Amino acid sequence: PSPKSCQPNGANEEALRYEIEELKQKDLALDQEIAQLLSGGYSLEELEKHISLLHEYNDIKDAGQMLLGKLAVIRGVTTKQLYPEYDLELSD
Repeated sequence: PSPKSCQPNGANEEALRYEIEELKQKDLALDQEIAQLLSGGYSLEELEKHISLLHEYNDIKDAGQMLLGKLAVIRGVTTKQLYPEYDLELSD
């Protein structure tokens, strides 16, 4: 059983309330950020396209990281040691 399932019912409910409140705050912050971008002249279509491109970028980056990791294991080195060989920055 997970640690949360071992907690008394009241403690578990309190943790859920806290998590719900945190999510509400994040939702409000995101709504405010979207409103700010919209008032700055961005359209919803632009924002959706940008988000879509970010997801695609992250998927490609994850695949690249996975391949670098496998190559590092094969060569017996760290992923970090492969970066210069492929002209990558650590911030990439």
